[in-house]
Amino acid sequence: QVQLVEPGGGPVQAGGSLTVSCAVFRYDYSLDCVGWFRQAPGMEREEVARIYTPGGVTYYADSVKGRSTISQDNAKNTVYLQMNSVKPEDTAMYYCAADWLCPSRGDNWRYWGQGTQVTVSS
Repeated sequence: QVQLVEPGGGPVQAGGSLTVSCAVFRYDYSLDCVGWFRQAPGMEREEVARIYTPGGVTYYADSVKGRSTISQDNAKNTVYLQMNSVKPEDTAMYYCAADWLCPSRGDNWRYWGQGTQVTVSS
């Protein structure tokens, strides 16, 4: 059984930084891809970053590129998303997702966390 747990999130001031984490509890075999998504009220879900865990190759959406870093701590089975210079438009529910192989952009992922709310105030 794969379980994703996302501590972190919460309120943050515009211009500040936030870090959300995704602890991956898996059974037996490895998950090669972990991604972060976000969804604001009334908006479509947006993939903001992903990491191919064997090689550390990363992808960032244009909306967060240059101010975000996705990283992994293999010893802790945890993937982090750090975002700097946050803006009110970064306010959303943030979800992590994982899959055995990296899905094509727009495809669904196999495993999802429950989400953590991030609220950026101006």
